[in-house]
Parts: sequence; C-alpha cells; structure tokens
Amino acid sequence: MAADGFAIGGDLRVGRLGFGAMHLPTAAGSARDGAIAVVRRAVELGVTLIDTAYLYGGGANEELLAEALHPYPPGLLITTKVGVARSAATGEWRLDGRPEVLRDQVERGLVRLRTERHALLQLHRVDPGVPLADQVGTLEELRAEGKIARIGLSEVTVAELAQARAITEVASVQNRYSVFDRAHEPVVDACTAAGIAFLPWRPVAGGADAPRRLRDTVGAVAAETGATAAQVALAWLLARSPVILPIPGTSRISHLEENVAARHLRLTPEQRERLDAPAT
Repeated sequence: MAADGFAIGGDLRVGRLGFGAMHLPTAAGSARDGAIAVVRRAVELGVTLIDTAYLYGGGANEELLAEALHPYPPGLLITTKVGVARSAATGEWRLDGRPEVLRDQVERGLVRLRTERHALLQLHRVDPGVPLADQVGTLEELRAEGKIARIGLSEVTVAELAQARAITEVASVQNRYSVFDRAHEPVVDACTAAGIAFLPWRPVAGGADAPRRLRDTVGAVAAETGATAAQVALAWLLARSPVILPIPGTSRISHLEENVAARHLRLTPEQRERLDAPAT
C-alpha cells in the first residue's frame, strides 16, 4: 500500500485507500466492541488514513477511535472535521462556522483524540451565514498556534476552494463523489491540477439511484474481473486521479476486508473507458 500512497500537503504520506469511521456504533456494549475490532483490523490491513468528525456523535466517534488506537502507530493519520454544532434550543444539528465555535471544537477534539495537534483538520461545511474568510482565517490562526498542521475543506465548489487558497494553504478537499455521482467533477480536476488530496465520501454508494446503463457497466466489469461492484467503484476512483483517497466506511470486518482488497484491482484501459462515460 505504501507504494500506492499520496503525500497530503506534500509531506504527510498515507495509503490511498482510507477508512471512514462515520458508521461505527459508539454506545457501550457489544456493538461498540465490534466497532473497535473493525478499526483495529483496518490498521492491521495497512490503512493509514481514518476519517472522523465532531458531528459523528458529538465527538463520540473521535473518542472511540482514541480508545481503539491510542497510542497511535507511526504513520497513522486520523483526520477530523469541525463546523457543525447542535442547537441548544432545538437539539438539531446545523452549520456553525463562527470563529469561537470552530476554535472550541478544535480544542475539544484534541482532548478527545488524545493528541497535541491535528495533523489534518477539515472544515465540515462552509457556513453561509459566516464569511468564508472568517472560517478559514480562524483555522489558519489555529495552524499558526500549532494546533493544526494542515487545513482541509469539505463540500466546496471550485470558487470556494480558490477563495480559501487565497487565505491559507489547503491540503485536502472532501466532497461526495463516486463512479455513480460526479457532480463535483470540476472540483476533482481543480484538486488534481493543484496537487490537493481529494477524499471522496460515499465512494461506493448511490448505485441504486444511478442510470441503468452505468449500473450495468459496473456490474459487467465486476464480472469480468471477478470483483464486487464496490471494488470496481473503488478501483475506478483510484485510477481517476492520483490525488483521490477514497474513505469507504463500514461496521463489518468482512466488508472492510472487501474494500481494502480493491487496492489490488487494476482496471484495463478499455474497462476504464467504459466506466468513464458520463453517468447520465
């Protein structure tokens, strides 16, 4: 996997197939024990990039990862996200990019993850009620203070990415993207041109809503290669651009092992051409 790696921010090298921790159960009991086993198995399989967020259980997901993996093995990156908060009045989650909220979530995340600095910290969403410059500027201030090493964004447009890059160096972008969902194709191209890591979320989902032609093509390539449709979807992403680092998530070890095995699947030029056809 190391030979198939990517250096986030130009210096933080990780394997290109990561793990998304969002779906891991965190409540006490056998399900939590199973979640810990899944995370540990991911590291055993060579996964060196794990994605979490404050939103995932109000920090409970971060605490789970720390319980499972701390002290962290060398080379392991756990990246988290801030910028979504629960309303004290309604209990509902909403975007909140106010500087004081971002700062508080970054600080508390350090405690939960048992680390002194976030190797990669991503803005979960751009809050339209707060100037982007204030949101990114706050993260840049925290980087200057040594609490963040690298800054990333999530669910941004090409224009928002350009605006953020005028304020600080952007190491990663995390948008929804897959062989079935290519709405953010321009962002992928912008990240590729700039050498910015692109972490697609929902990298294998969405097939049920995709055009029949595309679903049939993915199924046909899976049959030709002896792989699953999910493995084909991941292999397509890895071949799409060298900056793409998929982060498929699961709460089952068998599914995890299936996903990780996709790093060995090589599509032929002809198969890629068929899969590259517009998803319409």
